[in-house]
Amino acid sequence: MPLHLTKVAFRAQSLEEMHGWFAERGDEAKLTTRYLPKRHAELIGGSLFWIFKRQLVARSEILRFEEAEGGRTHIVISTRLIDVMPKPHRAHQGWRYLDDEDAPRDLAEGETSGDAIPGKLAGELARLGLV
Repeated sequence: MPLHLTKVAFRAQSLEEMHGWFAERGDEAKLTTRYLPKRHAELIGGSLFWIFKRQLVARSEILRFEEAEGGRTHIVISTRLIDVMPKPHRAHQGWRYLDDEDAPRDLAEGETSGDAIPGKLAGELARLGLV
């Protein structure tokens, strides 16, 4: 089972805007990080799950890791953004690991998330251990 990462979709105003970011970038995008994840070999083939309004909402496949200038690392991801069933997740700085059994499922073609719980409410319910 692959290992995944989570990252906040910083400055995103909507899920549609996120899709637009990736549509303009070709097949791959590079995210620069200060450190190579210790478990980087397990992450290739996994996904980077995006947090928006305190929920995991979409994912991008992790293709590889590359050296960047200044001792930094590029996380190379696919620009094909796959919507997932929204799942409450608190925001954090940088990236965090996510085990496969904790990852939300992909939405099927034409499926919508339905009446997903608003992010603020989902966060509060998660804090109380109710979701």
